[in-house]
Amino acid sequence: MRNAARAEDALKAIPEAQTILTGDLSSIAATVALAEQANRLGRFDAVIHNAAVGYQEPRRIATVDGLPHVFAINTLAPYILTALIEKPKRLVYLSSGLHRSGDASLDDLAWERRPWQGTAAYSDSKLHDALLAFAIARRWPRVLSNALEPGWVATKMGGAGAPDDLLAAPKTQAWLAVSDEPAATVSGEYFYHMKPRETHPAVRDVAVQEPLIEACASFSGIRLPD
Repeated sequence: MRNAARAEDALKAIPEAQTILTGDLSSIAATVALAEQANRLGRFDAVIHNAAVGYQEPRRIATVDGLPHVFAINTLAPYILTALIEKPKRLVYLSSGLHRSGDASLDDLAWERRPWQGTAAYSDSKLHDALLAFAIARRWPRVLSNALEPGWVATKMGGAGAPDDLLAAPKTQAWLAVSDEPAATVSGEYFYHMKPRETHPAVRDVAVQEPLIEACASFSGIRLPD
């Protein structure tokens, strides 16, 4: 949660939850602080990287670090949290079907030279999330790391006209986080409604994964541990 008031409301709505952490994922420093909060709670069984902003930003909104809002929250924050939170047993990254139109060249990640396009920036970021999931699966063989697309559902981001099943949308990430079914205890896969789905070809390409990892390390000043 980004602010304490919303966190308190969420905690009241889920009495079984032990606690809720707050942090501003648009800020590198605040994301680092969030990772520190998480580590004080001990090792997690699973971490689901679900937070994101959508594709309707009409202009390049710069964060306190000078990065595009979409890139900072959707790409860099999950990288930082992955790097700094003690390795859990499982990692789950929320991508999108729009990742297939993302730019695998990784050129101008900060949108400093390109004319701003909100949908393209979002698509790029969701490609990055899938790349990160597959890179982690390869680098950390003792951690189950996967990505998924929840579908186009009627959330605030998706809009009221979205055609997919809202109730089905969160099931895959929960399944990947907790299920002991053989289909869920894999690593380096991409899912849609609990079934494997093909990705952008670049997602499985180490020659694209590694430059993204290096770029995120450069932007954040944080290296991904071995």
